[in-house]
Amino acid sequence: MELSFSFPWEVALLSWLQAHMGPGAVAAAGFLSMLGEQALVVAVVAFLYWCYDKEYGKFLAVNLCAVIVCNSAVKNLVLRRRPYCDHPQLRCLRPPEAKADIYDLTAQGYSFPSGHSSTAATAYGSLAVFRPRRWRKVLAVLLPLLVGFSRVCLGVHYPTDVLAGWALGALAVFAMGAAWKRVKRRRLLYLCLAALGLPGWLICRSTDFYSGYGLMLGLFAAILFEERFVNFAVTRRPLRGFVRILAGVGLFLALNAALKLPFRQEFLDGGSFLAHLVRAGRYALCAFAVMGLYPLLFRRCDRFWERGNITQKRT
Repeated sequence: MELSFSFPWEVALLSWLQAHMGPGAVAAAGFLSMLGEQALVVAVVAFLYWCYDKEYGKFLAVNLCAVIVCNSAVKNLVLRRRPYCDHPQLRCLRPPEAKADIYDLTAQGYSFPSGHSSTAATAYGSLAVFRPRRWRKVLAVLLPLLVGFSRVCLGVHYPTDVLAGWALGALAVFAMGAAWKRVKRRRLLYLCLAALGLPGWLICRSTDFYSGYGLMLGLFAAILFEERFVNFAVTRRPLRGFVRILAGVGLFLALNAALKLPFRQEFLDGGSFLAHLVRAGRYALCAFAVMGLYPLLFRRCDRFWERGNITQKRT
């Protein structure tokens, strides 16, 4: 059963903010909100993993997958409706899922806790914890604050949703930071994280949980496969890195679209257990292909780049 609860001060604050927001403020809030989008942090993961430091990329990717699964499970356990669902004076200025009805919470997701806030706290906090630098610590505090504030301004979250999202992200960063250093057998760590997410299959109705769980399983399998069979070298050459990221993103999108083709859209959107299983499997395969199999091409591509450089020098 969906819940409708809030503190009076939250509704008053949301109403006051939206009453004083012009088009410029709405656009600014939308931009700040993008700093907590999963697409952006996935691009950061791709850059770190393929182009800068594999261990850094793994740490960030594992943390993000864990918090996405945990956040989605909590959302489906609490089932808090979004602010605009219960307070007509509040507007939804930027729906989480633009193509779906704003009142379809299975597609839009529930309100508590804020996924953008937990993602931002996890992503930027992980960057600061793994490689401590003063400027990274500043960003780890500043960017999640801005993202959380933007979600309130856009009318898609209560302030308490954002506070809970920050807390969840911070907990994930520090807990995983400690486990990453102490647990030498990473296979055991991955197994524990996968097991912790299993109860979500019993309680979750929204699709974000199943996408996240599939990504997590595919990521774990890809990391283990890459460490044993691939062991690619990162590249810090800008053009090569750009090509790696662009091709990797294209591969993920193309494979995800291709894996939908055997199924009718009504089935994929139906919300049945089998549809959720297919969704999780689809994202697991995409993650494994992009993070595990795709790097098999890097050595050949690097040799191609080297031959091209030699040819240019000779001419």
